[in-house]
Amino acid sequence: MARAHAGYSFHDANPEPDRFHDDVIAGLSRPQKSLPPKYFYDARGCALFEAICGLPEYYLTRAEIELMRAHAGDMARHLGPGCALIEFGSGSGRKTRILIAACHPVAYFAVDIARAELNATAAAIAREFPRLRVIAVCTDYSRPFALPQLDGLGARRRIVYFPGSTIGNLTPTEATAFLAGARALLGAGGGLLIGVDLKKDPARLDAAYNDSSGVTAAFNLNLLERINRELGADFDLPAFRHRAFYDEAGGRIEMHLVSVKAQTVTIGGRSIAFREGETIHTENSCKYSVREFQDLARSAGLSPVECWMDPEQLFGIHYLAVPE
Repeated sequence: MARAHAGYSFHDANPEPDRFHDDVIAGLSRPQKSLPPKYFYDARGCALFEAICGLPEYYLTRAEIELMRAHAGDMARHLGPGCALIEFGSGSGRKTRILIAACHPVAYFAVDIARAELNATAAAIAREFPRLRVIAVCTDYSRPFALPQLDGLGARRRIVYFPGSTIGNLTPTEATAFLAGARALLGAGGGLLIGVDLKKDPARLDAAYNDSSGVTAAFNLNLLERINRELGADFDLPAFRHRAFYDEAGGRIEMHLVSVKAQTVTIGGRSIAFREGETIHTENSCKYSVREFQDLARSAGLSPVECWMDPEQLFGIHYLAVPE
């Protein structure tokens, strides 16, 4: 594979090893057992998520890519020339490439916890845009972190790009705190371009998270397989099944793993008991109306400027500004 050009750098903050074990034990010790969704993304998890994005039932990625293709020029006008583009959760970078080509940033920061995919994606973007300075930072962006070289770029403004409706994995309270943290990173005059899934027919939501091919189920169960492999646990994968449902009152999809029998799992000498039917809550995916999300942004000190939606109003991309 060709090497990235000299303008590419990779910074590894080594975010996972110690916290993975502690987060798993803490989550499985709660009355409602839970696991942080950020740990879905080992190598197999990343591959399974890419497969999910191509499923006929999973409208989110297609709708967002279509929006980027249709409106990237307008988005670039809001972002302005000479910005530093900071992406949280870079993934495969398909949408990012569209935005970079439209707005010509002075630098692109790719921030993600999935080390191998981050390095591959960021290095590929550096090769495709040889005049662009690309800085990859492997860290957990849900916690405070530093961005190397950010202050010395001479960028006219900072822009955070947060696609994929990942903001939906957070509760509204957590999302408000996250947006406030992004505002502090951006500084006065900065902006946030963020993908948000819209509220819609519950049947369509149910189909998106319970695909007929079983890929989402495999993605969910892979989290247990990862815990077995990396933490020496003994989860019996056939003894758990995938469950996802829409909580209309809460405005969110909840994803769980259900124990099909009473059983005990051991993780590094620690025993965790499960009742038959007991669940591990692995992910939320909150859905918002445009007004609901804009109100949330205002509560975090951000000013809504624009929202682009697809013709079916399945998905929205918001541009939020930090007041001068």
